Amino acid sequence: MSDRYGDIFSGHPRTAKRTVARIEAETDLVVEDAASGFCGAVVGFDRSYDGDFVKLEDGRGTVRLFALREAAFLIDGVPVTLVRPKSPVPPKPVRSASGSTRVEGLRAKVAAPSRIWVEGVHDAALVERVWGHDLRVEGVVVEHLEGLDNLAARLAEFEPGPGKRVGVLVDHLVTGSKESHLTTGLGEYVLVTGHPYVDIWQAVKPATMGIAEWPRIPRGEDWKTGICERLGWGTPQEGWRRVYSAVNSFRDLEAPLLGAVERLIDFVTEPGQQF
Repeated sequence: MSDRYGDIFSGHPRTAKRTVARIEAETDLVVEDAASGFCGAVVGFDRSYDGDFVKLEDGRGTVRLFALREAAFLIDGVPVTLVRPKSPVPPKPVRSASGSTRVEGLRAKVAAPSRIWVEGVHDAALVERVWGHDLRVEGVVVEHLEGLDNLAARLAEFEPGPGKRVGVLVDHLVTGSKESHLTTGLGEYVLVTGHPYVDIWQAVKPATMGIAEWPRIPRGEDWKTGICERLGWGTPQEGWRRVYSAVNSFRDLEAPLLGAVERLIDFVTEPGQQF
């Protein structure tokens, strides 16, 4: 009998397990994200509670983060698994995420007495992501306020005064709101700024998230849950990972948030304060 069919029990070649090469993501290595088609050079890494991410910069200067997952990238059309190199990747950008000139080797100042308090944990994460370099250079500490209802007690404990200022960033700070009533008459050493959005996610430009606009969520419905349901993002935790990973610089954020944070930084670092 003819053996032209070969060993029928060995499995079809296309069903055999592929061996995917593991490649160290050295600086300037050009790869393509297999899922989105984004192609760029390796310029650095980031790490969050969701794991390690690689930063890729395309020819137009756009920098995006991608999770370091198995067979997630292509080199010359061939699937590969990127791994962090054994030696650190030297930072490539000459500007910080906030747009200021990044001076490599500049040591951060010792933490100043003044503080910036941020109402929400996601707000604090985005502030650190975009302005972290500048804040460390200035010696400014960002702390999570854990709810605006705690503000009065925190201020009484902190005792703001000359050379010991507090800047507070608040969600949904609009005239007549509960937030506006809780943040008035706090004295000359406290500055409260905020943005008009229901949630800090809304301060991320829709284009950054690849959507035309943020869906409208009816009053009374949990905003994050509603957003994730309408956009097919899964749980709010999964939605937050998308938002956090998409933001790489001040260009990804709306002007009201940018202005609010910059005013706070100016306030707590104003020259002439007595420390």
